[in-house]
Amino acid sequence: MITSFFNKSRSIYLIIVFFIALLAFVIARINGVNQDFNFDFLLKQAFLLIVVYASILLLNFIVNKNSLTNKNNYEILLFSLFLLFITQTTINSNVIWSNLFVLLGLRRIISLRSPSNTKKKLFDAAIWISIAALFYFWAILFFVLILLSLVLYSDNNIRHWLIPFLGVLTVLVITASLSVILYDEFFEIYKFSPEISYDFSNYNSISYLIAITVLLSFGVWSSIFYSNNIKKKKKAFRVSFKTIIIAAIIGFFVVIFAPNKDGSEFLFLFAPLAIIIANYIDIIQEKWFKEIFLAVLIIVPFVLLML
Repeated sequence: MITSFFNKSRSIYLIIVFFIALLAFVIARINGVNQDFNFDFLLKQAFLLIVVYASILLLNFIVNKNSLTNKNNYEILLFSLFLLFITQTTINSNVIWSNLFVLLGLRRIISLRSPSNTKKKLFDAAIWISIAALFYFWAILFFVLILLSLVLYSDNNIRHWLIPFLGVLTVLVITASLSVILYDEFFEIYKFSPEISYDFSNYNSISYLIAITVLLSFGVWSSIFYSNNIKKKKKAFRVSFKTIIIAAIIGFFVVIFAPNKDGSEFLFLFAPLAIIIANYIDIIQEKWFKEIFLAVLIIVPFVLLML
């Protein structure tokens, strides 16, 4: 019933996804923002919400453009539900911006499956991820994804290996130039915070523990079947699917390394995790199990709001 609704009711699908994201966004600000709700604040939050919506649409574009699912749009539904699982992911504006640029970089990395304009794609990917790192330092870990993609494609062209580093250098030079112009200092504009914290005490609450347990258990379970199913994909698409797995692993390490574990760091994990779980839902043969699996992911975040 649930899967049939989301497969057939495509006209209101995006409205539902945007509403869930809006609900997560509003609840996070009611519970976690100690600031007067004046016009300037509301204007900034409205713009930030647009960035969240842009991330959802970008995720949908990446998936459809590269045939990463069966085009049932489960990935954007799951992404919005993940925001509701951990509403704190919508609080940190730097993380929201950084995640958007990571998705832009991921789009260019996945497009490497087409041999045309390889140099431009590598340069663009490095540019986007470098910009993401300016907003949130540990997003720089996604730079590894570019290099691993070259390994997966068995690219032995030395120039292709140098181009990503040129992209990073380009962003550093431009940012340093702006810093000199604005602050008369080379590194004043940089927001680097390479600290690492292994203090997970902030996650020691019922809502966090349930949300993390459900997301990780469903994610790991889905990843097993997702990985086994890659060999059934067309050869040209296999690296793209492997890239998503690697992106999820990197997103997990961003969570581990995050210096301030306020929940916002989980946002980097949501996009690849949504794609992986959406693929697993596609391949579930038992109708009843598919319904229960999706129902749990829909019901649990709403239950957590009452805790």
